Amino acid sequence: MVAQADMQPVAATDAPSTDPTPAAAGKLGWMQRIGKLLNTDVAELLGRNPILDDDLLDEIETALISADVGVTASSDVVEALRKRMKAREFADARALLEALRAELVSLLLPVTKPLLIDTSRKPFVILTIGVNGVGKTTTIGKLARRFKDEGCGLMLAAGDTFRAAAVAQLQAWGERNGVAVVAQGQNADAASVAYDALQAAKSRGTEVLIADTAGRLHTQGGLMDELAKVARVLKKLDADAPHEVLMVIDGTTGQNAINQLRKFNEKIPVTGLVVTKLDGTAKGGVVFALAREFGIPIRFAGIGERPEDLRVFDAEAFVDAMLPESLGG
Repeated sequence: MVAQADMQPVAATDAPSTDPTPAAAGKLGWMQRIGKLLNTDVAELLGRNPILDDDLLDEIETALISADVGVTASSDVVEALRKRMKAREFADARALLEALRAELVSLLLPVTKPLLIDTSRKPFVILTIGVNGVGKTTTIGKLARRFKDEGCGLMLAAGDTFRAAAVAQLQAWGERNGVAVVAQGQNADAASVAYDALQAAKSRGTEVLIADTAGRLHTQGGLMDELAKVARVLKKLDADAPHEVLMVIDGTTGQNAINQLRKFNEKIPVTGLVVTKLDGTAKGGVVFALAREFGIPIRFAGIGERPEDLRVFDAEAFVDAMLPESLGG
């Protein structure tokens, strides 16, 4: 069934708008929403201009690992700082922290790539995937709001047919934003929903189709195989679809996110990431581990509940928000 919505064909923008930093008046920005990467003890120690020695670097490394940056990434960052410290490049703690900031930003810059909508593809198909409870359906609703605000004609496919609430949730987002939603009954074949939605989007000349899928654990072989089936069915109508496979990851998951991404990526190549629930967590360091391990572009970061809190990922804003405010960028 296709929910009716008033959709006027308009030219899609090539990329989402860059989010301002700091946030506009009355809105909380990255700084106010993301938990600190370094624990309080290390932050206070740096603020007291401590002796720059190996013990201090060991404390920083422990703090990074505790924040889920990962052992390998943390060791690489601290080793780079250690070499520079022995070369007497740092006059004080502020200089050391600025170097730490630069190292962390350099880890994220290669994956800081906004999602580009190829306007020659009509529709540009975004397939969203992820484990249960990461905020996938909500993320789709926020993306729909973003694209709609940018004047992009779009359609949603309610492919999470295992949860009746997921279909209703997506339909509510569609009604709120004036976006058509293709849905079938509960327990319908997800590939069939995606196929019907792509047919409808093609017939309407829609610019973007965002397809939801049911959340599934990366250990559930049968459900993981279903993702590959959805992709195969889409290719029957468009050999290049899906044009973006967007995996939604819970930023509080920690190192388990690496295993999740590895398994999903083996089943269907992931082309972009959305990291959600970063607001208020000091565990968001997993972003660095994901960047180092996979090099997959991080398209968006979720730093709050409101639609506008799904931000285009900004490496520098993210790092600055996670460092102590008194010493950060």
